[in-house]
Amino acid sequence: MTREPGQDAVSDSGTERAGSLAGVRVLELGQLIAGPFCGQLLGDMGADVIKIEPPGSGDPMRQWGSGPEKVWWEVIARNKRSVSLNLRTEQGQDILRRLSRNADILIENFRPGTLEKWGLDPAVLQDANPGLIVVRISGYGQTGPYSARAGFGGVAEAMGGWRAIVGDPDRPPARMGVSIGDTLAASYGCMGALAALNARHRTGRGQVIDAALYESVLQVMESLVPEFDVMGIERERAGSILPGIAPSNVYPCRDGEYMIGANGDAVFARLVEAMGRPELAEDPRYSTHVARGENQNELDKLIADWTRTLSVDELESLMVAHSVPAGKLYRPADMVEDEHFRARGALVSVPHPRFGEIRMQNCFPKLSDTPSSIRKPAPARPGEDNDDVLRKELGLSPAELDRLAQEGVI
Repeated sequence: MTREPGQDAVSDSGTERAGSLAGVRVLELGQLIAGPFCGQLLGDMGADVIKIEPPGSGDPMRQWGSGPEKVWWEVIARNKRSVSLNLRTEQGQDILRRLSRNADILIENFRPGTLEKWGLDPAVLQDANPGLIVVRISGYGQTGPYSARAGFGGVAEAMGGWRAIVGDPDRPPARMGVSIGDTLAASYGCMGALAALNARHRTGRGQVIDAALYESVLQVMESLVPEFDVMGIERERAGSILPGIAPSNVYPCRDGEYMIGANGDAVFARLVEAMGRPELAEDPRYSTHVARGENQNELDKLIADWTRTLSVDELESLMVAHSVPAGKLYRPADMVEDEHFRARGALVSVPHPRFGEIRMQNCFPKLSDTPSSIRKPAPARPGEDNDDVLRKELGLSPAELDRLAQEGVI
């Protein structure tokens, strides 16, 4: 695979590329998406993330993704070291307690009560390490009548209000094509960990971050609840539009589809100028934000009749020339060829022992002085860093490691 300009390979681990969280140690106990994505974000920012996996099979994410080659793992486990540890055994729990004494952050996304059942209650861990920050990600939170229920991202999206308003009004609710409930909770968990790190500079103490999936979805639901509370309005599924916000939609072209967002007065005037219909900006049906919202369907049809006469490239040229926010609906093939992606290094080619190189999204957001980076590929097998972490850092002897492996602890 040829690396394009701006697509750096795995970054050097020197100080200048170490990232904002260089020197911060993270223990990642979670599996699947929410906990590991939180660990990915912290690792991208320079933290040393030790991924705790069950011996043998490892994290189920190793087997997730589309197609015969499961490459989702290569993204979510980048910048991590893998230690295999059976936390259902007393010896595994004891090793985890020892590891936590030198950790700054511990991430888990088990069902509430699981850590306590294993003798790994955050309060106990913090007795030995008062500065430890524990990020707890769960479906419904650590408290409340639903806390003990099993909770996955899709269920949280339903409870948080997302699923009910996504899709066409004459069809069942649709889902977004990615696991947004999990990644939102992971992002809020990461945000909480960073806030707790800052607070620890003042207090010297760690704390527990309780990140519920459904509340993370609820947080991005804009004015959904206030609209109901004040006016009794319940948002419904509206397909590709946001009711009352027009024009803002995907429009058909001769050879594809194109997104246009021109709902502001000045922007709408530029759009209709591009259409050769400048008089529409003064038409009382479309001259104000409210009027365009009231006549949304009619306006969308009028614009679609025009866009159908153009190719996607022709329409894009007009939108750029008239400064109208608009853009193509990108597929991966568009992303890897796009000059803007290339110039900003939005995609990065990571050296890989099996694939040679593998392209994936880079680290975001961009920091000017302590940039995030991909310093190592995802661990190829569960426990590949047992020797580095358990022997060299924790002090277990080779004989102890052999015994623990034979007993299924590591």
